[in-house]
Amino acid sequence: MRNRQRRVADFHCDVLSKLQASPDIDFRKDSRLDVTLDRMLAGGVELQVFAIYLSTRREKASFERILGQIESFRNQVAGSGGLQWLCWKEEAAEQINTPTGRGMLSLEGVDGLEGNLFYAQLCFELGVRFMGVTWNYANWAADGVLEQRNGGFTEQGRKLIDWCNESGMLLDVSHLAPAGFWELSERSVRPFIASHSNAAAVCGHPRNLSDQQIQALIAMDGRIGVTFVPWFVRDGGEAKAEDVLRHIEHICSLGGSGQIMFGSDFDGIDCWVEGLEHPGKYAEFAELLLARYPEDAVKGWLHGNALSFLAKNLPSKTIQPQL
Repeated sequence: MRNRQRRVADFHCDVLSKLQASPDIDFRKDSRLDVTLDRMLAGGVELQVFAIYLSTRREKASFERILGQIESFRNQVAGSGGLQWLCWKEEAAEQINTPTGRGMLSLEGVDGLEGNLFYAQLCFELGVRFMGVTWNYANWAADGVLEQRNGGFTEQGRKLIDWCNESGMLLDVSHLAPAGFWELSERSVRPFIASHSNAAAVCGHPRNLSDQQIQALIAMDGRIGVTFVPWFVRDGGEAKAEDVLRHIEHICSLGGSGQIMFGSDFDGIDCWVEGLEHPGKYAEFAELLLARYPEDAVKGWLHGNALSFLAKNLPSKTIQPQL
């Protein structure tokens, strides 16, 4: 019974950028990674979303670099003996009843699409299923959350929204400026997610969500990936696993228990919440949750809410994107 309660879906990690930078990394057990296959198994993580993140500090974002990280996922994560690739709603529905180790692809910031919607279509055809529009700053599609002007979407960015709605590509608002969040909520006909963001009322970091944003996500039946970035968990940045519970409780107080999931941001951080240093710690975290909250709610937060969203909102195998 306890093992079933510890089934976990995690909606954000940055393993792929490390694999691209160091192709010799062994995904199964390499100590240079937070997320490894061995640690996923130890923590009960049955579904991990892998972000394609292109650091513009190193070099210009390009579609070629996106393709490189997709190839890293294909060869090193979903290769022989690795995770099964989850792309379709039928597979998500199967996962609910028949859990197995699976991985998904997301794009963290559309900079590397270079404003070209044909590249977006290619990403879909290559298995990407979530797109985070920005990474903190402005790009060709929209402003990020750290842009002081707080702009919304560009004209080409609005075309991207429309294409995502038509194709079944799902959108992620973590890192998106508030103006863009509200524009997307008006324009999108599909619910969206915040894959790795917490509650601003608990910790005032600009990457966290306001109560109004949380309520909007609840109203559309989107999802909120409570994250383990220490400075998003607690003002000052030093945090323990118990501090994460304050964000869960706040979102629940707004009526969002059914929208909570987790998006750790492992491998995207260089310091960690005490007790949540890697996915192997999810087993202990599950016990912490079960000691304080109803079993059904905990199972929803750990995996049920995420999987039900995918089973409802991912495209079917019969749907193909149209430009």
